[in-house]
Amino acid sequence: MREETDGERRAREAAETLGLAHEIRRHGRVSSLAEAAAARGVAPSSLIKTMVVRRGEDDYLLVLVPGDRSISWPKLRSSLGVSRLSMPDAETARAATGYERGTITPLGSTTAWPVVADERVRGPISLGGGGHGVGISLDADALVEALGATRADVTDPE
Repeated sequence: MREETDGERRAREAAETLGLAHEIRRHGRVSSLAEAAAARGVAPSSLIKTMVVRRGEDDYLLVLVPGDRSISWPKLRSSLGVSRLSMPDAETARAATGYERGTITPLGSTTAWPVVADERVRGPISLGGGGHGVGISLDADALVEALGATRADVTDPE
């Protein structure tokens, strides 16, 4: 078995510190969300993407998006009461969270950015585990509560 990466350790320790019942699943690299969902034994809607969104200079938030949906920019801007939002490039997202794209999770981010969870993020879910091919399965409601996340309708079907 391979050694746990720094990102995986941070994500696991954050889940433990928050008192979240969770299971780490390692499945190796995948090339699509559908492959990741199958490897983790969940429906694509239960595989949660953590998206880094820029509100302003050095001001980000993390948006939890069901795998079969995408951010609705008008809904997210309205929910946040702002007129502009953007997605940072991969290197900026890494600098903001300590995770590279495909591994980003709200657990163990190097900065505790605010979290917005789409209102459909409920029940058993799997989200990034801080490393490629690693997921953390846990209860969405417990995660949202532990993170102090805001729930809102911020996505549209893909």
